[in-house]
Amino acid sequence: MGLKIYIAKRIVYSLLLILFVITLNFIIFELMPGNPMELFMNPSRLKSQEQVDELMKIWGLDQPLHIRYFKYVINLLTFNFGISYISMDYVSKEIGERLLNTLLLVGSSTVLSIIIGIFLGVIVAARRGTNVDNFFVVTSLTTYSLPSFWIGMVLLIIFAHGLGWFPIKGTTSYTAMNPPPNIIADITDRMWHLCLPVVTLTLFSYGGWLLLTRAVMLEALTEDYIVTARAKGLAERTVLFRHALKNASLPIITSAALSFGFLLTGAIITEQVFNYPGLGMWIWKAINFSDYPVLQAIFYIVALCVIIANFIADLLYGVIDPRIKYE
Repeated sequence: MGLKIYIAKRIVYSLLLILFVITLNFIIFELMPGNPMELFMNPSRLKSQEQVDELMKIWGLDQPLHIRYFKYVINLLTFNFGISYISMDYVSKEIGERLLNTLLLVGSSTVLSIIIGIFLGVIVAARRGTNVDNFFVVTSLTTYSLPSFWIGMVLLIIFAHGLGWFPIKGTTSYTAMNPPPNIIADITDRMWHLCLPVVTLTLFSYGGWLLLTRAVMLEALTEDYIVTARAKGLAERTVLFRHALKNASLPIITSAALSFGFLLTGAIITEQVFNYPGLGMWIWKAINFSDYPVLQAIFYIVALCVIIANFIADLLYGVIDPRIKYE
């Protein structure tokens, strides 16, 4: 089977999977206990049944189940996520307002943790059983086991409250009434606010990548082609990174694809600790107030990102390892 046929089949499978995700998403929220309309059933917000009926009509809750399902499928496929129960604003607009913050926070920490974890994983695998190996394995297990909120609070106590080097919360020091003087000042200020949250997530995540890389590298380093490469007199760095790591990278690619697929879930706990207005904090508020349109939109987008990430990872397998044939 050629690459074009494989890609065509995967696209068809992905479309069917997306339809299944939409259907499952619809069923889950239909079966959830409670009624989000109860949030508005109080004298301070709704005073008559006519207001309740009008609100249900606006959100389409008065229509039969099958009609709501078909409209739901069409709306999600066209990225029309409706209106939030809480803010009464368009969900897509609220996602756009928070998307950049989440991409900067979670994207930066994910990239850093992957790079640091893979690099250190290769180093400790090459020095298996030494003090270097023991130190980094113990350190990574420790940071990987600690709760992310505890790491964040310790960093806040030391570097924000104690030393005053970093801000306590938010994404920027500037406001609409006090805008930044130039784009350089704005970027610098945002990076300053990002430092502690990014360090928190990186410390929490890099250990998993280190342990995964170490495990796959230890297996690869016992292969015959590694012995041959060293017998040819190749530099140890070339043997480790161009031969061993390349052939051992398939599990790492899969994990990286899943990590980037879940990027838009944000970092719920870390964003709460640092009062960071990203998608994670938004999801937490939506859960507390049963804001179903928000949750349905996020679950759908995350599932879509995971499907696309896995599709890209499958294509990368053949690029990284020529032995893999598309069948």
